Amino acid sequence: MDDSSVMIDGPWSHRFVSANGNRFHVVEAGTGPLVLLLHGFPEFWYAWHNQLTALADAGFRAVAVDLRGYGASDKPPRGYDGYTMAGDVAGLIRALGERSAILVGAGYGGMIGWATAAFHPKMVRRLVVLGAAHPLRLRAGLVTDPRGQLAAAGPVLRFQVPRFEHVLTRRNAALVGDYLRRWGAPEWTARESYREYEAVCRAAMQIPQAAFCALETYRWAVRSALKLQGYRFVKLLQQPITAPTLQLHGALDPAVLPRTAQGSGRYVLAEYEWRLLPNAAHFPHLEQPDLVNGELIRWAKAA
Repeated sequence: MDDSSVMIDGPWSHRFVSANGNRFHVVEAGTGPLVLLLHGFPEFWYAWHNQLTALADAGFRAVAVDLRGYGASDKPPRGYDGYTMAGDVAGLIRALGERSAILVGAGYGGMIGWATAAFHPKMVRRLVVLGAAHPLRLRAGLVTDPRGQLAAAGPVLRFQVPRFEHVLTRRNAALVGDYLRRWGAPEWTARESYREYEAVCRAAMQIPQAAFCALETYRWAVRSALKLQGYRFVKLLQQPITAPTLQLHGALDPAVLPRTAQGSGRYVLAEYEWRLLPNAAHFPHLEQPDLVNGELIRWAKAA
């Protein structure tokens, strides 16, 4: 596979921008206030194909990015720590010609969204998080809920195995499909659109170095726990979020349990809304796109 596998045609435009010392592939639709969309694992920018058009039609400039190491973006050997990934987002906002943005993140992209709002508060006008607890809330859940959140994090622990990226891409990246089905709502995984989405995600993960880079983000999260860098990261995350925050979470999410995510509001100083989505799991932006689109537009228009 090569980068062409993620250059999917649609009512949007593809281009590359330089930010934080790397080149990022972004996909853009519409004009107006910037809404920057951050995907999770094991996805790439196409996770937001339903939201790109809906936000553009609602009068926003919607931009979905391939995160560092994913899709057609650069894949440097380092820089997968929380500081640098948040710096990527801040740099992207500036590279797109804006001083601030409405930030939307799902899964690991939601974790980066939390970190960006804490480390670069002036850059985040409003925040929307899907399927992601605040990093400190997740950290607490892993320790205090061993039969729940720690057990749910089993795949992340497997990512720590050296060269696991070769397992991830084996048999046409079959494991990517396994994760999508395991973490997705049964109603969604039964649709024809799901099979098409699984195929493009499996192809994107087979781009050279993409699997290694995707796993490095999780490896840093575990490795840093006992290091000074990790201690500083945790201390910085204790700064309250000053951006109005909307948190959408699937009631069936088996990856980040609802009871883990629900306590995230304690880290938000600004206006905060929590909404639990019945019949949704870890990918509500794909499982219930109309509902999520309505919530995103509502929250963005309140800016």
